[in-house]
Amino acid sequence: MPTEKVSSRYADLDLWPTHDAVAAMFEAQLAAAAAIKPQVAAIAAAAEAAAIALRSGRGRIVYAGAGTSGRVAVQDGVELGPTYDWPADRLVYALAGGEKAIVASAENAEDDARGGAAAVQAASVGAGDVVIGVAASGTTPYTVAAIEAAEAAGALTIGVASNPGTPLLAAARYPILLDTGAEVVAGSTRMKAGTAQKIALNLLSTAIMLRLGRVYQGLMVNMRVSNHKLRERAIGMVDQLGGVEREAAEAALDAAGGDIKVAVLLARGVPLETARAALADNADNLRTALTRLSEAG
Repeated sequence: MPTEKVSSRYADLDLWPTHDAVAAMFEAQLAAAAAIKPQVAAIAAAAEAAAIALRSGRGRIVYAGAGTSGRVAVQDGVELGPTYDWPADRLVYALAGGEKAIVASAENAEDDARGGAAAVQAASVGAGDVVIGVAASGTTPYTVAAIEAAEAAGALTIGVASNPGTPLLAAARYPILLDTGAEVVAGSTRMKAGTAQKIALNLLSTAIMLRLGRVYQGLMVNMRVSNHKLRERAIGMVDQLGGVEREAAEAALDAAGGDIKVAVLLARGVPLETARAALADNADNLRTALTRLSEAG
């Protein structure tokens, strides 16, 4: 597999001056980022399909993985809550070795194919759910089995791997190949492959949230207001989008119970119950709600 190959260029890496070694690793990271470009269309297609599936009900985003890939996947999922207020009950992690594998290595768990399938079954994954399997090798038994079980259960499946022609990409409905090639340190997929995974998952999940209406005019209008810094940011959003001064924006945010979208409508003169109803009737999409309210006069 390309990710396991030894590169002759770096055979004497341990003898290089530290500056040269770091420079070489940096260049490799840039190459990893460049490996994303050929997959932009695949990522976009997966995001659009995922948003449709998630918009139709109470479907969940499920991340499946092992080792470095699993931890990268968990990081992506954890950030969806504070950034886009994605509900915790609509996130599932199928991680080889369980939660303890987030902070401690459980490398032998990746070979447990039955465990991957069992994790999907235990979470009652089915139609409406979106399951994202991440494995640099593309052959990890746990992750492949999780995707196969999810596909069989009717879930929408996405596979992210760094080796072509591998079982994970074959099993997923939406395969995403991040062809990062050999690592500077042979087999250390926490480097090039891990970097590409992080970027790809950032793009994928952000695009899903974009299509679900959780971004408006480049702003995180579903952001969870959980501390002083974020409250100040939220007030600024209401100020900008509502066209009011800070004091009015703050009052609107308080009246909306911290809901930025509702606060924007309040700042624009829409009554509280009308604002909530408009968002509820338009899939919580602020842009659509504003358009419908404007059309209604």
